[in-house]
Amino acid sequence: MKSAQTYLDEANAAVPKLTSEEAVKIHAAGGGVFVDVRDSSEIEKTGTIAGAVRIPRGFIEFAADTEMGFHNEALQKDANIYLFCGLGGQAALSGKTLIEMGYTAVTNIGGIGAWKEAGGPMESA
Repeated sequence: MKSAQTYLDEANAAVPKLTSEEAVKIHAAGGGVFVDVRDSSEIEKTGTIAGAVRIPRGFIEFAADTEMGFHNEALQKDANIYLFCGLGGQAALSGKTLIEMGYTAVTNIGGIGAWKEAGGPMESA
């Protein structure tokens, strides 16, 4: 039987990760789609990355599936997608899901706190 840690370990092994500093540079250059996978209540508390798409972890499969009526147009299979959450765990799990759904350039950039510490631009909820 799998544990939550097993799922997390598998996700971390499958999804490439960048440091916040590297991600801030990519964001500044206008590269990629930044996706906040936290729930709206968490985003309200801290804000989010400037220009980030907000898709909660529990909805990622629906937003990523082009055949569903809930597809989010920001999610394209060949787009550079940078996922983040509170600490990086939900981003890893979401990234593994997207990879399994055929997305080819998915990266975990960790948590919002590290982004802030790296001087990344923010916006209010």
